[in-house]
Amino acid sequence: MSDEQLLKEVRGRIDTVDSEILRLLSERGRLAQEVARIKRAAGEQGDFYRPEREQAILRRIQTENPGPLPDETVARFFREIMSACLALQEPLRVGFLGPEGTFTQAAALKQFGHDIHLQPLTSIDAIFHEVEAGDLNYGVVPVENSTEGVVSHTLDCFLNSPLQIVGEVELRIQQNLVSREKAISDLKRVYSHPQGLAQCRAWLDTHLAGVERITVSSTAEAARMAATEDGAGAIASEAAGELYRLNLLAEGIEDVSGNTTRFLVIGRQSPPSTGDDKTSLVVSRTDQPGGLCRLLEPLGRHGVNMTRLDARPSRQGVWEYAFFIDFLGHADDEHVKKALTEMREQSSLFRVLGSYPRAAR
Repeated sequence: MSDEQLLKEVRGRIDTVDSEILRLLSERGRLAQEVARIKRAAGEQGDFYRPEREQAILRRIQTENPGPLPDETVARFFREIMSACLALQEPLRVGFLGPEGTFTQAAALKQFGHDIHLQPLTSIDAIFHEVEAGDLNYGVVPVENSTEGVVSHTLDCFLNSPLQIVGEVELRIQQNLVSREKAISDLKRVYSHPQGLAQCRAWLDTHLAGVERITVSSTAEAARMAATEDGAGAIASEAAGELYRLNLLAEGIEDVSGNTTRFLVIGRQSPPSTGDDKTSLVVSRTDQPGGLCRLLEPLGRHGVNMTRLDARPSRQGVWEYAFFIDFLGHADDEHVKKALTEMREQSSLFRVLGSYPRAAR
């Protein structure tokens, strides 16, 4: 058999596989519609998004993946399949920190796929408000960066919000210098979100020491402004640069490789346990010697692994603080329940912000 004949045969087999994939995708879509019909007949209202179910599917698929496609690629395919099937039931309305082209938008797409209605909003407060009001099903907000630490405004919003955390997303952040100018030497000012400027501080000190640095609400807003001004650049994502048709002057300018931002998905109800979960809570107690130590002691005694601890002004009095805590496990796990019961007895403020599937890495 000649190479041409062999190639024709292999391509024919690919066509057959593609037709089978299409048939199975259609069948999955019909099954998703049947699930929605059954749930509505049983009186279930609201959206049908189940983060714990999706996480279980993705883990199973990655475990069963025989290759040659890598696990991350396979997971991304199945995320989009689930997104499209969920849209057949009812498309989700998801808010993110806008405008278009932000890393928060990228995190929302990583969590929900592309078959959703995305709503850009101008502030983290606005995202909380729209979800609380029921105008959006979910919101995606940044909470911490691996090099610059916590996003304090997000934590502060939880102090007065009834919303729950329903998921988390970790996103590798690559910062780029973009501009309508064609050379770095033509820049007179650089725009970015405060975190973006901070993540690139050493690079800016070396390459743009005399250039003014101006903070704006998001990296995408920085790109939009750079697109309208002579002599302006922006530290932003590649997607934002492409959206506003800017030149890529330098890529990967973040000071620390592996720079990652963690985002939270907020909604009205946390999901059930998946067996690989994380829980967030906010606690406070009156100021007294050893108070924080006694507050945290039940976690260690019951074998709960704390992964984060941040302090914020509690707004209950001068120099009084609320502590935001993350730990591994679900609030319904028996050993976690025992620890939380004891912590509640020690607290003047105690609220579980949510238990949710750990981010896929």
